Amino acid sequence: MGYSGALRIYASDTFVLPLPERHRFPMAKYARLRERIVAAGIVDEGDVAIPPAATREQLARAHDLDYVDRVCSGAMDARELRELGFPWSPGLVERSLRSCGATIAAVRAAVDDGVAINLAGGTHHAFRDRAEGYCVFNDAAVAARDAQAEGLAARIVIVDLDVHQGNGTAKILAGDPTIFTLSLHGARNFPFRKEASDLDVALDDDTGDDAYLAALDDALERAFTASAPDLAIYLAGADPFAGDALGRLALTKGGLAARDRRVLDACADARVPVAIAMAGGYARDIDDIVDIHAATVRIAVESQPRLRDRLRAGARRGPG
Repeated sequence: MGYSGALRIYASDTFVLPLPERHRFPMAKYARLRERIVAAGIVDEGDVAIPPAATREQLARAHDLDYVDRVCSGAMDARELRELGFPWSPGLVERSLRSCGATIAAVRAAVDDGVAINLAGGTHHAFRDRAEGYCVFNDAAVAARDAQAEGLAARIVIVDLDVHQGNGTAKILAGDPTIFTLSLHGARNFPFRKEASDLDVALDDDTGDDAYLAALDDALERAFTASAPDLAIYLAGADPFAGDALGRLALTKGGLAARDRRVLDACADARVPVAIAMAGGYARDIDDIVDIHAATVRIAVESQPRLRDRLRAGARRGPG
């Protein structure tokens, strides 16, 4: 079945990263999410595509090439692999390249369609020259720089709503006035050494829905005003959820859905296309992770007509 003209989605779950038994990373969530959104009729199967792998040239826009080569050749040392949290394998390389490529593809599709989704991605702990926290290549930084290189956007805002600070993204893009980094995260959560985003909002444990959404409203207004973007990349982490093993912000599923609507409404109001990456999710029950991410996809589908109409109405700031 070919592309139907609906929201375009990129999935890389067929590229399997082999992990030791009982590894804490919930790798199965990706395939289950793809299966859920198709089975529930949220999207058509033909709208879910396998992304191309990110190229060496694309990766070089955000990463040192000697690091890229160490990853791809299996030359990462024991310390690097410890910081990553995954064992090296050819599957690690292929999946990392495809997941990064999916955000690049979602950005390109969003420019045409208003919104597009990577069902993985959000690897915001990856630095220019090293891996960290299950993140190999920083897909948001790579995709933002690719969009600029391709003339798709001049000014970009990265809205990172994973429960953990986007430290790698902040460090890679520090001092770049054309890409604004916003991170709304747990103050006492990993990473314990934070980097400086353009706007950091550090929240206390057990913040809850109301306080979180109030902080988000303020942060979005500040970020969009300061950045005047013509593209947004949104990291829609499931880990602020109350049942998440690695989060502590105590949001409900309803609160997370309200969060997604606020981000997409902000993009529509600013006439800015948005590419969404799923980012983290470590709930003890994997169905909770899938529920949260599937709701993000559903809300994006519901929001697409308004986003697309606002873009086509003109007034979106173009490159240059």
